[in-house]
Amino acid sequence: MKTDFETLKALSTYTINHLKQAEMIEFAADSRADLIEALATEYGVSFATDENIKEQAIEEVEEKFGDDIPGDITETEMFNHARKEIIKSFNGENIGGLYLMESLHNIAIRVKNFLLTNDLIEDVFSSDEELIDFVIDKIRGFAPKRN
Repeated sequence: MKTDFETLKALSTYTINHLKQAEMIEFAADSRADLIEALATEYGVSFATDENIKEQAIEEVEEKFGDDIPGDITETEMFNHARKEIIKSFNGENIGGLYLMESLHNIAIRVKNFLLTNDLIEDVFSSDEELIDFVIDKIRGFAPKRN
């Protein structure tokens, strides 16, 4: 399965649903879609998708080829090599096909800060530590096909 912004939105939905079910956050029902979109954008800082990696590999190949770019750059050996090197830089760490660009703990802190400062969230009902631990646990359990 290829990952893209829709995968980040799925992770965002998954996270919001679990936080709401656990009664850890409160928000207006009519702001749900905006909240999911905002959290997905926030997750975009912490996770690289297959689409991000593809774009980055294309940029690297274009820099090396200059004006002599072949027809379908994604079919070149240089593209495949660049893509593999980018993936290797994440130390193979991924969750649901999303590559971690920072530690899971730092991602959870980022989500906690997002929840505490976002205007769409009306209230947060947990300590910082509880929220961080909960988010880490839920992110670890994320699998796009299952959710």
